[in-house]
Amino acid sequence: MATREPNERLERLHHEAGWTHRQFAQAVNRIGTERGTPTKYQQPSVSQWLSGHMPKEETRPLILEALVRKLRRPITHATAGFPQPDSSSADRSSTVDALINLGITNSLPERRLFLGASLFSAALTIPNWRDVVGRMEVIKSDSMPRIGMPEVEMVTQMTRRFTEIYSQFGGRHSRPLAALFLTDTVAPYLHANATEEVRKAMMSAASFLSYLTGWMAVDEGLHGLAQEYYVKGLELAGASTDHMTYCHVLRGMSVQAADLGHGAIAVRLANAAAATSPNKEPRLQAFMAGQQAHSFAVAGDRNSALRSIMETEKALDRAESGPGPFGGYGPATLAYHTAQVRHALGDISGSVESLKLHFQLRGPSETQVSGLRFYSMLAERQLELGYLESACATWGEVLEKYPKIHSGRVDRQVQRIPRLLQPYIANGVARDTYERARQASRVA
Repeated sequence: MATREPNERLERLHHEAGWTHRQFAQAVNRIGTERGTPTKYQQPSVSQWLSGHMPKEETRPLILEALVRKLRRPITHATAGFPQPDSSSADRSSTVDALINLGITNSLPERRLFLGASLFSAALTIPNWRDVVGRMEVIKSDSMPRIGMPEVEMVTQMTRRFTEIYSQFGGRHSRPLAALFLTDTVAPYLHANATEEVRKAMMSAASFLSYLTGWMAVDEGLHGLAQEYYVKGLELAGASTDHMTYCHVLRGMSVQAADLGHGAIAVRLANAAAATSPNKEPRLQAFMAGQQAHSFAVAGDRNSALRSIMETEKALDRAESGPGPFGGYGPATLAYHTAQVRHALGDISGSVESLKLHFQLRGPSETQVSGLRFYSMLAERQLELGYLESACATWGEVLEKYPKIHSGRVDRQVQRIPRLLQPYIANGVARDTYERARQASRVA
């Protein structure tokens, strides 16, 4: 009877990580929880993996990601002694083909397992501006009819509609719509005959739509899928020489990393966005510096975080009135970034005050989804300070509007309420809020 050979490659990586078997299992379980499919591996499972027992196919990406985060370098299936997954053969011959493949992944029910396993990758390769700028060869003309600026305007208008739907209701319904439109309409346009001006404009429009689709995937917790859309957005921005969108996408990737607690990655992306910013318009500087401040704070760099938030304030003071670029970075957004910086640096009380200021400064253009997300943050931080009834009142605002929202992030925040209030169930106000949250979670 043949004996199983130990997985020497995985053993070497395990040794390099310096983990015990228990720590290895815990790292894998944490990532399973992060992706929304918790696992309960223990020491015996790790022993089996190292002895040559092949982990389940859906477990292998968790193991690889755990090793990537610990060792801070790319780890492939082959490096860990795992067989290459079937999905690796997917056609990635061009940016457009990759967008189509992503759309297929979004639409086919049998691919939902892939979506569920869509992990944030700490080792994602981000294309540099000089590597993607002017890469017109990624878009090859086909036999489609010629397109012009009306088609570009249609894509731009549809992107605005998707943004409005997401802002009002959340990403659960808007992302599949955007992904389908990107695949069925926009990708064929990128293959069509057009003048150079029209072709660049279409790629620029597609770039921002790809970014938006990724942003909505983040809302659903599909972080790996979001990263893929973000990277395609960067490639299309480079191909169309759209420097502004390229920086915008990098900043969005930094927001994702910071919210997931990956401080060093968030800093790298935020700094790259600021460094490649095409102009020094004050509102744009504030837009970039605010995210740098949040990223530095998550990374534990207190001095840089405080310096960057001061730069944000100064840039915003110099900005002209009016909406400006990128959604009109203004005092309300600055107050939110200040709250995030304070919280990451341990100043819970200051964070609560800044969030309250944010809501005082919010204008009618601010989105419903962000309002509920930030109210939920405020309630959790009020509870951290021991302000039980204030937290319940804030959660009451969330629960009042929650039925109209279809946002994965808001869902997860509402689902946390009963667990957070469980220790205070003897308090009548807490008990009422606890029951409302339980009922809302069941309905969701």
